Amino acid sequence: MNVIWITGLSGAGKTSVATELVKRLKKERAVIFLDGDELRAVFGVSANTETNHKRETRIALAMQYSHLCKVLSEQGFLVVIATISLFNEVHQWNRKNLPGYFELYLKVPIDELRRRDPKELYRRFDSGEINNIAGLDLIIDEPVAADWVVEYKEGLTISMITDELLIKLQEKSII
Repeated sequence: MNVIWITGLSGAGKTSVATELVKRLKKERAVIFLDGDELRAVFGVSANTETNHKRETRIALAMQYSHLCKVLSEQGFLVVIATISLFNEVHQWNRKNLPGYFELYLKVPIDELRRRDPKELYRRFDSGEINNIAGLDLIIDEPVAADWVVEYKEGLTISMITDELLIKLQEKSII
């Protein structure tokens, strides 16, 4: 019963790290990969409405993710989830209710996220098209007890992060 929760702001590399991790782990075990963007669509909150992106709605959605992770991990799957979900109440619930929980926080400065901006969220926010962007006008909680915080550093690759993550997961007997 293990859950690897990869969190960070939009553009931090959550999906990229999770995808590489799952690719490597699937050779040896049953792994389920959950991506926040896909889960938003599954749970019917992908539309960019005022309500769908407010803090309260995001917390409720993140709690649904947590419960789904619990159900899947209890069935023997290793669950890897990539989601923003930067809320203390979610992280606390996960620690209390998900045996084998490992939290990775990809901490990337806003300037770098704006430079990457794969979904053009930061550009659209700056132009006034959208609001409720995590880390800008939507208050988030940086993890206070993450198992590993990866601080952005020029030249740090997804492969390098994944290599180190695999070592950390082995040390904690997650994998």
